[in-house]
Amino acid sequence: MRYLLPCLLIGSLVSLSAESRAEESTKKSVTEVQSTLQLQLKQMVDQLTAQIRQSPQESALYSRRGDAYFFLGQFPQAVADYDKMVELNPAIKTSHWRRGIACYYAKQYAEAANQFEIYHTFDNVDRENGIWRFFSQFKAKGEKTARAGLLKYEKDDREPFPDLYRLFEGKTTPDEILKNINQAEISDQEREKRLFYACLYIGLNESLNGRKAAARKYLKQAVQNQWGPQAGFGPNYMWHTGRLELQLISEREPQN
Repeated sequence: MRYLLPCLLIGSLVSLSAESRAEESTKKSVTEVQSTLQLQLKQMVDQLTAQIRQSPQESALYSRRGDAYFFLGQFPQAVADYDKMVELNPAIKTSHWRRGIACYYAKQYAEAANQFEIYHTFDNVDRENGIWRFFSQFKAKGEKTARAGLLKYEKDDREPFPDLYRLFEGKTTPDEILKNINQAEISDQEREKRLFYACLYIGLNESLNGRKAAARKYLKQAVQNQWGPQAGFGPNYMWHTGRLELQLISEREPQN
């Protein structure tokens, strides 16, 4: 998925998460950075709202505010802004994957599945989109229907998504995916990139299936990954998605 919003304090948050190993001080430091990030995002929403009052037909403003709302965890508001984008520019509807993810987190699962289905007509190579369609179908209709309805792909895709997609087809395991990445003859940066996506989607899958401890393990690795938040565009958005999922499951359950 390709796209973004400035990184704000993301680099600081990743750095603190990755480097601080003293648990109590780390928790305090990360909490402080998270609070500052929340404040900056709220300020961005206020600034964009003022700009929208001046230019209510400017779809880019709704795009940026929708992202800020999503990063704040205000999912219905994000959906509303993304819907406004589509209203102003209907041509973007099929490619608006961010809207699908916002619908998913707003618990509009059938609408999320539909968004990912129409995206497939725009890009029939992107297995990341197929994974999100699986997630949405899982929530809307259950695992059996979701697995039976997995989108079909015939063309090659960027790594590690072919391997990840096999996870949802029941043809591989998280350990095998990570082993393949760690043994591949690739640059350190490419390995970090593949590990980001692998840990993110393995973690999201563990969360989907109610295995919260395992989900936290993988999602923490994704959030601590150096590549994700600094790559910009789509990876940055997906880094926030991992951060939010980790936050949501940590709020629902006490830490082990």
